[in-house]
Amino acid sequence: MTLPLMTRRAALIAGGAVCLAGSAGALTISKRAGDRKFVLVILRGAMDGLAAAAPFGDPHYRAARGKLALAAPGEAGGGLPLTEGFGLHPNLAFLHDQWTGGELAILPACASPYRERSHFDAQDVLESGASDVFGASDGWLGRALSALPPGEPREAVAISGALPLVLRGSASATSWAPSFAPSASDDTLARLMDLYAGDTLLGPALASAIETNAIAAASDMDSMGGKGGRAGPGAYKALAEAAGRLMSADGGPAAAVLSFDGWDTHANQGAANGQLALRLAGLDAALRALKDNLGPHWENTVVSVVTEFGRTVAENGTGGTDHGTGSTAFLLGGSVDGGKFAGDWPGLAPKALYEGRDLAPANDLRAMFMAVLQDHWGLGRSVLSRTVFPDAGGLRPMAGLVRT
Repeated sequence: MTLPLMTRRAALIAGGAVCLAGSAGALTISKRAGDRKFVLVILRGAMDGLAAAAPFGDPHYRAARGKLALAAPGEAGGGLPLTEGFGLHPNLAFLHDQWTGGELAILPACASPYRERSHFDAQDVLESGASDVFGASDGWLGRALSALPPGEPREAVAISGALPLVLRGSASATSWAPSFAPSASDDTLARLMDLYAGDTLLGPALASAIETNAIAAASDMDSMGGKGGRAGPGAYKALAEAAGRLMSADGGPAAAVLSFDGWDTHANQGAANGQLALRLAGLDAALRALKDNLGPHWENTVVSVVTEFGRTVAENGTGGTDHGTGSTAFLLGGSVDGGKFAGDWPGLAPKALYEGRDLAPANDLRAMFMAVLQDHWGLGRSVLSRTVFPDAGGLRPMAGLVRT
């Protein structure tokens, strides 16, 4: 469904609580926004990558994972078959469809440059694109947006209550989140517009937020999920629907960032069933909803699903897993050259584990991001190495992940 942009008066009438957390260059819905869409999904809390894409063919897998090990494809509760020796969690049916359709690539044993186990610090490094904690005050996606040629504006939106670090910078970016509070009146919004009309920073930012909210209101997005859908895996789908509808609207943004919480499974994690299985089912439903709501834009879309670090290979004493290192990332969409694994697989032999307990971080997530920015958005190698990831050393974009 294509939503028309609304006039200033219509936007004011649409009302709704305006949730603004933009940068100085606020989001302006532009009909010139590029056709090539990019969605970054961050699974906050550290997803167990060995549960999402299980290496059941690794000779050390079952002994290392214990009760957390999935059965092989074809067995009761078994994974969904991928490349020989690997299987997706049984609750990831949509992702498996994308794999068989050649629109899903998987990066195993991956991580950012961060090697400690603090959620806060790991997310900082993941989003800044730097090599160290607090290594940058802006985000790699924000820097990438700013580096695009002036004739190809790339606006972005975060489906959240605040602008995440990954989008901070001088590029046009804002945030939008469903509001369950009473809508602001036409008179209130009109007064705010008049109050900030002469403010070069807040005036455009307010107008941008109202316009984004108007697109949302036009398709009844503000009520999606209801109060009961505001937390937990059930909220993932509503947020993904919001992203898809905003991005597919006439002149909608070319990039979106989604954050799904709840992946810190220290206790009672489960295997084919349990709390992690419910989160994976929620993720799968969200990605399906994102595709459905993007409609024809899906063919020109890349979705990157990442987490700040992985979890321990072995089960802990409370039936869960503790903070680890290597995890799994997914790259999907109509622009993805999928049906394959990327990078290296270090294996689960005791000597191959990082610090004797974690899946080794054999693949740098930044190389995957570089591939998307280079092959999907056309950023040159020099821009990637000097501006977007300036301290990534000689890291190069992964080849063959995006259809060019």
